[in-house]
Amino acid sequence: MPVIYVKNMVCPRCIAAVRESLDQLLIPYSTVKLGSISFVDLPCAEKRRELEESLQSRGFELLEQGKSALISQVKSILIERIQHSEELMSENYSSFISNKLNHEYTYLSKLFSQVEGITIEKYITKLKIERVKELITYNEKSLSEIADLLSYSSVAYLSSQFKKETGMTPSHFKKQGGGQRKELDKL
Repeated sequence: MPVIYVKNMVCPRCIAAVRESLDQLLIPYSTVKLGSISFVDLPCAEKRRELEESLQSRGFELLEQGKSALISQVKSILIERIQHSEELMSENYSSFISNKLNHEYTYLSKLFSQVEGITIEKYITKLKIERVKELITYNEKSLSEIADLLSYSSVAYLSSQFKKETGMTPSHFKKQGGGQRKELDKL
């Protein structure tokens, strides 16, 4: 099944926006997931150009197959896993990414660092801290439950990583009313 990769898709609203563009342009598709559109048949060159323009107006970008598409897939997998899943991780992130993309983790890690200028580990940390901020703001889970959900070895480690990234402790962040959360599409 042919697939086109889309950069900057970070949430269910992004999926809805991409579907809306496809529907408005009358382009048949099979599925839309974070970072990709699956087609039964690829759209013709003219329809693809129209789709590209429509998606660009919404803040997305079509990616050609290759390195950029692979980086987009790594990001989409991590965003989906960290931001939108309530399942506990049963394996480490390197194995998870490698298994999902059928590539050696060392290759993906080097490529990600070259293209993005940060390591996959640092990207994961940034995503996890954004999720911690979200969960603290919602006030539905204890810090211990948040640490378990995001595979932190302890609340102390979560707190130290949170302070390192934000400059404040989780409890200080909570007292401030949740502070300002970063836009995920900047990650």
